[in-house]
Formats: sequence, C-alpha cells, structure tokens
Amino acid sequence: MFVLVEMVDTVRIPPWQFERKLNDSIAEELNKKLANKVVYNVGLCICLFDITKLEDAYVFPGDGASHTKVHFRYVVFHPFLDEVLIGSIKGCSPEGVHVSLGFFDDILIPPESLQQPAKFDEAEQVWVWEYETEEGAHDLYMDTGEEIRFRVVDESFVDTSPTGPSSADATSSSEELPKKEAPYTLVGSISEPGLGLLSWWTSS
Repeated sequence: MFVLVEMVDTVRIPPWQFERKLNDSIAEELNKKLANKVVYNVGLCICLFDITKLEDAYVFPGDGASHTKVHFRYVVFHPFLDEVLIGSIKGCSPEGVHVSLGFFDDILIPPESLQQPAKFDEAEQVWVWEYETEEGAHDLYMDTGEEIRFRVVDESFVDTSPTGPSSADATSSSEELPKKEAPYTLVGSISEPGLGLLSWWTSS
C-alpha cells in the first residue's frame, strides 16, 4: 500500500529560518510542498521518511534565501495491482460503489466488478447483491459506512497541472467550467469469493 520513493528537489530556505537546524527547515519545507499532494505517475505523498544527501547551499543575487539540492525518500501511497485493501463505502451511484480509505477517497468499484448478480436500488441509492441460495435469492445491501474488502485492478493518473487558455476557450462563455478530475484514481473489484462487505464473510 505504501512505498518509499527516492526524490530530488531544490529547497528554498528563507533567511528567518537560518537560526534553525538545516535538516529541520528542509523537512518542514518538503512536507509543506508534497504532503497530501499527488505526484503524477508516483502516487499520493504522505510524509517525509528521511534525507539521504544534502548538496551545497547557494544564495543567489537579489534573494537572501538559501537554495539547497536535496536527495530524500518520501512515503507514498501507491498500492500495487491485485493488492487487497479494506475501506469503507462512501456512497453508491449508477457508476458503481465509491470507497474511501479515510485519507484517500478516489476509489470506484464499477458495476461489472461487483458480486453478480447485482442491481442498483434507485429508491435506496445502494447496490444490492442478489445472493442465490437453495431457499431463493437474498438481497445483500452495500450500505454507506460499511467496511468492504476489495482488490485493486486498475489505476489512473491525470495531469491536472494548469495550462494556458486556448483561442477556443477565450471565445467560450465563462459559465462553462471544466469538469474537475481527480489526479489519481483506483479501480477496485469484489467479484470473487472473500471480497465484498466484511459482514458477508464473517465466520459463524
């Protein structure tokens, strides 16, 4: 679920932080810059793990701050494909079941990856597994807040860095706002035994 990623960055330390230890100031600046941010094709940055190398610091003309090239390792949330995770159901929609891990919410289990046969209850706004038994079908509801075990089957990164306006955008109306996309999303599946709501598989 979590990995250590080696990174390199140039950190600017303002003059009023010179009285502090350099490592402490650099760690604070790196966490300000990266914590809770998604790095494209890397994952969701959590916190600094350690600093492996500090190169020489430079002060440039017209800027009293020091600039230090830093080699460091960062804790990143980036589950591998086929990893099994446990989260809670954030909500349901016709697009599927939306799952949250508490610190990460952009997880979707699409309808074709649910336990089958499944149907969407429009009135309750929940997905239902129509579990077949010898006595007939039992409806097992996927209610909001329930804990769910799922397998990661796909991931998607979207480059959300700002771009300059095009000529077409300049002529379009200002009321048409672009749809905000999540920079990092996971696709899950519960279409195999043992996966799904934890309450479904409790031992008697």
